[in-house]
Amino acid sequence: MRFFRIKIGLFLPAFLLLLVACHPASQISSDPEVLKWETEIAALENQPASTDPNNILFTGSSSIRLWNTVEEDMLPYKAIARGYGGAKLNDFVYYCRRITDPQLFGAAVVFIANDITGESTDKTPETVLKLTKETVRQIRKTHPRVPLFWIEITPTPSRWKSWDMISSANELIKNYCKNRRHLYFISTSKSFLGADGKPDPELFQQDMLHLNDQGYRIWAECIRQQLDAVMPQLKTN
Repeated sequence: MRFFRIKIGLFLPAFLLLLVACHPASQISSDPEVLKWETEIAALENQPASTDPNNILFTGSSSIRLWNTVEEDMLPYKAIARGYGGAKLNDFVYYCRRITDPQLFGAAVVFIANDITGESTDKTPETVLKLTKETVRQIRKTHPRVPLFWIEITPTPSRWKSWDMISSANELIKNYCKNRRHLYFISTSKSFLGADGKPDPELFQQDMLHLNDQGYRIWAECIRQQLDAVMPQLKTN
């Protein structure tokens, strides 16, 4: 028995190290495509942390970062935005706790849409789902029961050629959210398609990727409807 305990003592540190190395966040911590966002993340950390439990934290990629009217558009909910990049899921899963851990909020809304763009480096829908699950797991370490709302990846003119793959990822995430407590999927795609079944260019900026003011107002309404259904008590009036 003593020999067995000695063996356990020798191998346990190595085993724990192996577990850490296998964790997704550990695997990507030296990836330059992840670390290039360090300056932006540090800037987010320097912003005042939310101390209001009725706040709704919006976080994710550039569509969140560029939403300059989020506070106005989301009334009567009180919104704070902490987006960066071009975020992709493989970097967001690494940084998300530095964004969410210091904050006090009543719900979080997440949008990340740069993992399937029509490039050779695109992730599969299955990988997108895997990273989504890991992101939720990371956020839950500090906020185990706060409602999380995951926004559907928007159909855009610039990435329409990849819509089949994007749509598959959306469906996987939607089904995942159905089976989890305090996790909700916000469907938005139908609101951005025109009569021809394609993305309406009138809702996008010149890059045909990011939403314009009209697009953001539609986005806000989709989000507000889900918040009304789940967390109406967070309204400020």
